[in-house]
Amino acid sequence: MPHPGSMPEPKDKPRTLLVGWISRLDLALELGLSVDTLRRWEAQRTGPPCVRAGRKVFYRRAAVEEWLEEQEQAAPRRRRSGGRR
Repeated sequence: MPHPGSMPEPKDKPRTLLVGWISRLDLALELGLSVDTLRRWEAQRTGPPCVRAGRKVFYRRAAVEEWLEEQEQAAPRRRRSGGRR
């Protein structure tokens, strides 16, 4: 019988701590980027916000979605020049 304060067995409680978070590798795969690109963006502070847990880097999915929307809004609209209308 486990004593109070001990960790519950994995079968007793599903893991929920990282729900809503994605690893750097998984985000790179989803965005079609390299891990090095995400690492460079972090160093330049131009990519989506992330957190570190030891050597692991995680991104909050909602923050990545917000960052993507900001990129869409910040992208300049291209004007069509010349040609027929």
